[in-house]
Amino acid sequence: MEDGRKGSSAPSGEPQGNREGGGETAPSLPPFVHMKPSVRHWWPTNSSRERAWWWAAAARRRNNMAAILAAQSAQDKGSLAALLLQTVIVPGARTDEGRLIEAVALPWFDIIALLQKDPGIAFQLSPEKWEEIISGAYKKAGFDEVTLTPRSGDYGRDVIAIKKGICSIRVIDQVKAYKPPHLVAADDVRALMGVLQEDGASKGCLTTTSDFAPKIKTDPLIVPFIPSRLELVNGTELFARLEELAGRKT
Repeated sequence: MEDGRKGSSAPSGEPQGNREGGGETAPSLPPFVHMKPSVRHWWPTNSSRERAWWWAAAARRRNNMAAILAAQSAQDKGSLAALLLQTVIVPGARTDEGRLIEAVALPWFDIIALLQKDPGIAFQLSPEKWEEIISGAYKKAGFDEVTLTPRSGDYGRDVIAIKKGICSIRVIDQVKAYKPPHLVAADDVRALMGVLQEDGASKGCLTTTSDFAPKIKTDPLIVPFIPSRLELVNGTELFARLEELAGRKT
């Protein structure tokens, strides 16, 4: 007698199941979905619908990340602007030549730390701020008397530093806060040499955040003064010296 279940089709509207070992399996699901038992979610198998869902999700993630980065950038810019407004030196008494520098303030270290991460910040600093940073560097380097000259009437001297000892030395520094490709010209260096002669200082330094014109260090009128009486410090050397000074314990 033929078993009525064998070879027979399931009634209309009821899902068909496969037999294995005589036991019935779970009914198959509609062709447009399948279930992942491990997570118990229903997922579309239609490739175009699935791609559209993932694209939309990826777009939302990108938009969210862009918003987060924009907020962080705005916060960083606000923090930088606030930092740049702070004084980097501790001013002392006034003299005939300017204001004495007693010490460097904490923002001096903070700005140098930022320069290590992003040297481009150097070009966001005003020339006056760079004069303060350089004067603080002389004080941090151990000079006994450091003077920050006034904004005008400085006679080409932005910083005056004196080191006392068996023989005292007097150094004058002229700061050029330039942004590349603006270079310090030979005429600027010759002008400092004239100031050096007039002031009677032991040595003159020309410090820039940029660099010097290519032929300056081979100029026959300038070479005899380097390095004993004249020193030219470009941006790369300046940042390295500031980093070294900031790392000193005393």
